[in-house]
Amino acid sequence: MSESKELLEATIKGLEEKLESVKSDLGMKVRELDDVNKPVMTSEMFENITDLVEDAVNNVYLSEDELEYSMEFDYDNKVCLNDISLNDPNAFSDKIMSEIDSHYKIVTKE
Repeated sequence: MSESKELLEATIKGLEEKLESVKSDLGMKVRELDDVNKPVMTSEMFENITDLVEDAVNNVYLSEDELEYSMEFDYDNKVCLNDISLNDPNAFSDKIMSEIDSHYKIVTKE
């Protein structure tokens, strides 16, 4: 009886290991399927876009009329900035995209 229990336990352990391997393979194939229709980008292009976005975010200037904010008094009677937001949520992203657009030649597929 002890031998059959050990055999069953070993079989279960082996099946669990196979299951983990199959789950891992399935995850890789799902990622491959997700990537099938994505446009190809070189690592150089990705790094270039990353640098452009970082520069644009660091250098973007938003004028006061593009911002909405509220002030409040704290317990020490000091005026504090309570909240700040963009009037036009697209203003920030438009400025970043403009920076990217200025560095690439955009072509359309025919």
